[in-house]
Amino acid sequence: MDFDLQWLLLALPGAFLLGWLASRLDLRQMRREEGATPQAYFKGLNLLLNEQQDKAIDAFIEAVQHDPDTSDLHFALGNLFRRRGEYERAIRVHQHLLARGDLKREEREKAQNALAHDFMKAGLFDRAEEAFKALEGTAFGTDARLALLTLHERSRNWHPAIEVARQLEAAGTGSFAPRMAHHWCEIALESDARGHTDEADQALRRAREAAPQAARPLVLQGQRHARRGQPAEALAAWDELMALQPQSFTLVAADYAKAAQQCGQADNARHKLQALYGQYPSVDVLQALNSLQDDSAERRTRLLNHLHLQPSLSAAQGLIRERLATGVPLSNQEIESLQQALHTAAKPLQRYRCAACGFEGQHYFWQCPGCQGWDTYPPRRLEDQ
Repeated sequence: MDFDLQWLLLALPGAFLLGWLASRLDLRQMRREEGATPQAYFKGLNLLLNEQQDKAIDAFIEAVQHDPDTSDLHFALGNLFRRRGEYERAIRVHQHLLARGDLKREEREKAQNALAHDFMKAGLFDRAEEAFKALEGTAFGTDARLALLTLHERSRNWHPAIEVARQLEAAGTGSFAPRMAHHWCEIALESDARGHTDEADQALRRAREAAPQAARPLVLQGQRHARRGQPAEALAAWDELMALQPQSFTLVAADYAKAAQQCGQADNARHKLQALYGQYPSVDVLQALNSLQDDSAERRTRLLNHLHLQPSLSAAQGLIRERLATGVPLSNQEIESLQQALHTAAKPLQRYRCAACGFEGQHYFWQCPGCQGWDTYPPRRLEDQ
C-alpha cells in the first residue's frame, strides 16, 4: 500500500507537466494558424494600395486557402475580381459564399448584392434582374431597386422601369417624375414607329401627367402634330413649351417658324420669337426669327448684333450667307465681327493634347503635367490633326 501511494504521488506531477506542455503546443499552433490569415490579408491590402492587383489577388487567394471559412476575405477577393473585369471569377466567389450553410443573414444578403452586381457588370441582365429582385425586403432593397431601374433603362424595358420608379417614389427615395416622363416618351416613340398612334397619344398623356413641367412631352407632341400636317396644333404645343421651358424651346425653334408660316401666323410667331430672344439670346431662335423676316437688311443687323453679343460660327455663317445672297461686299464692321467670331471658335482647337491621358494645354509640353509621361504630346495642334 505504501509502494502504490509513492508511485501515485510521483505520477501526479508528471501528468500535470505533460498536460501543461500539450496545452502550450496547442496554443502555439492556434496562434500560428490565426496569425497566418491576417498576415496574408494585410499583404494583399498593401499590394492593392500599391496598385499591384495581380500580386494582391495571389495574396488574397493564399489567405482564403488558409482560412476558407472567413467571409470577409471572400468579399475582398470577389470585389477585386470585379474591379479587374474578371466577372466570371467574381461570380464564382460570391456563389461559393451563398452556398455555405453557416453564413449569417447579413453576410448572405451582402453576398447576394455582390453577385447581382457581378451579373450586371458581366452583361447577364436576366440573371442580374433575378438577383436584385431576391434582395427585396433586405437592407439592400433600395439600392437593388435603383440598380433595377438602371437595368431596365439599359434594356429599354420601359414599363418595368416605370413600375420600379413608382415603387422608389412611394418608398420616399425621392421624386422620379421627370424620369418616368422620359420613359413614357420612349414608349410613345416606339408606338409611333409601329404605327400605333393611339398608344403613342396615351403615352404622351401619361408623360404630361407624370411631369407637367417637363419639356420633352411638349416637344414630341408638337413634332407629331407637324408630321400629321397639323401646324396650328403644333404651334399650340410649342407655345406652351415656350412658356414653361423657354430655354428648351431652342430645340424646335426652326420647326416653330415653319409651322407658323404654314398656318398664316408668321407675324404673331415673329413677335413671340423676338420677345424670347430678348430673354434667352441663341442662334437657333435668331435663325428662326430671321426665317420670318423678309427684310434682308434687318436680318443682317440682327446677325451682326448677335456676333457682338455672342461670337459664334453659326452667326458668322448666317451673315456671310446673307451677303452672298445679295451680292453686297462685307463692311469693315462686319469683317471685324467675323474675325472675332473665328478667333473665339478657333481658340479651343489651338491646343495640344496628350496622347496618353488626354490632358490639353495651350502650350507644348515635353513632359505631360497630367500623367507625367515624356514625349506624349504630338507636335501638332488639335486643329491640324
